[in-house]
Amino acid sequence: MDASAPAANFSFFALFMQADWVVKGVMIGLILASLGSWAVILDKLFRFQTLNRAADRFEEQVSGGRSLEDVAGEAGANPRHALPRMLQAALKEWRDAKAKGSMSENQAGFLIARIDRILDAQIARENAKVEEGLGSLAIVATASPFIGLFGTVWGIMHAFQSIALSKNTSLAVVAPSIAEALFATAVGLIAAIPAYIAYNKFSTDAGKYAGRLEGFADDLSTAIQRRLAERG
Repeated sequence: MDASAPAANFSFFALFMQADWVVKGVMIGLILASLGSWAVILDKLFRFQTLNRAADRFEEQVSGGRSLEDVAGEAGANPRHALPRMLQAALKEWRDAKAKGSMSENQAGFLIARIDRILDAQIARENAKVEEGLGSLAIVATASPFIGLFGTVWGIMHAFQSIALSKNTSLAVVAPSIAEALFATAVGLIAAIPAYIAYNKFSTDAGKYAGRLEGFADDLSTAIQRRLAERG
């Protein structure tokens, strides 16, 4: 081997620039997918922190001994967060039913069932909102390693073709081409691993938040039932 031959450059930029155009396309696609997944990750981190802080504050207000009407009134006409909207919806149904006069046991049961349906619908809408973007994280997490592997296989095939044409199998000639191909798998893993971890974390967070909303809905339903019993 010629000792004066320049050493191969194995930096990320050099491996990208020396790669086949198909491998370059795979790498660019994976980098864009990784950037998109990080945008979702940062958005979800901020969103869940905001939602849970708002829920903590509102639950403190509800449990502070004040009337539910006062707490609902302070939330404004169009509250941003789910819990005050749920409270206002339940109280509206209660006020509408109370305005009609006394209720029979069956009518009271229908009122509770109607309130439960309204709250369940709101919970479903909130769940859909907090789960937005999780599907894209799942796609990046599952597809990126295989896309990177495709780039690697293609790059190795191209490298072997070049080796066959040059008829030179020395390590100095083979190593850069193989490194370019393997770099595609590395990029795929770089995109997939954060997306996989984030998907599992945010799926758990979404489940916990849904459980929190369902618990609040159960408390509201119980409070309305208690009021109906007191009126009876």
